Amino acid sequence: MITEFLNNKKTEPKVLVENKISFNGPQSQLSIYDTFEPAQKVQLKSDQPLFCAMISGKKVMHSDDDYHSDFFPHESFVMAPNQTVEIDFPIAQLAQPTRCLAIEISSERIAQVAEQLNYAQQKSKEFDHWRYQPQIVHTHHNAQTQALLQRMTHIYSENHQDRSFMIDLAVNELTIRLLRQQSRELMMSFCMHQSDFSGMTAAISYIEDHLADNIEIEYLCKLACMSRTKFFNEFKQNLGCTPLAFQQQQRLRKAYNLIKSGRQITQVCFELGFTSCSHFSRVFKQFYGTSPKAFQNKQ
Repeated sequence: MITEFLNNKKTEPKVLVENKISFNGPQSQLSIYDTFEPAQKVQLKSDQPLFCAMISGKKVMHSDDDYHSDFFPHESFVMAPNQTVEIDFPIAQLAQPTRCLAIEISSERIAQVAEQLNYAQQKSKEFDHWRYQPQIVHTHHNAQTQALLQRMTHIYSENHQDRSFMIDLAVNELTIRLLRQQSRELMMSFCMHQSDFSGMTAAISYIEDHLADNIEIEYLCKLACMSRTKFFNEFKQNLGCTPLAFQQQQRLRKAYNLIKSGRQITQVCFELGFTSCSHFSRVFKQFYGTSPKAFQNKQ
């Protein structure tokens, strides 16, 4: 766990609000912020994109575009360059600090990764090209992203002989995950508003509208007007996974939002087409790193 690793490297704090320890890397910097007492309206700003991940405690984030949201562990919050965010720390304590991981990645580096994706994995013309959108991204990240953040904490803070190379690889992976997250949100918005624009938008919209159903791949291919091989290749090129894996991911994202809004776990499970609560709990934990019950209790 990230918390256990950082506790082993614990030092006396210099300040009680946003005590910062930083580790530099090529075109990036990883910082750990600890807050040991309640505070309000603490400003945070960076001239580069800033990827933040909660480790422990709770923050309340406020931005100048009238955005207000709680920020919990296993969530990511990405700030655009030169964007000011004000932060409240309602439950910070000396014995239980509110702790956040922040990774600053240069805009130039993100543009380089986007350019490589455009060369290697060009998206369908209706979905534009790979590029970073300078806006807030706030999401509950999956278990793979959590494992990546834990690995990055080790890499940045240890004096390994191949440290720079390993940081490069990890930053590339984190950047790709950010770009895919933004790209998927833009694609879903486009598909919901223009589902009949192309065969691919029709297929994606159909999956989104039938999350609880058993979907026939042959029917999706018919909607997309493509052979099975071409459809699978283009789908993975645009969304990074197979159609059925995409349906499962969208099911789990919808389940997350429904539970967060106060719906009962059993009701959500069967409403979204899962065959049993135990299966639903297992796949939810595999995806988010926490069980539906633990997530509900946190809310």
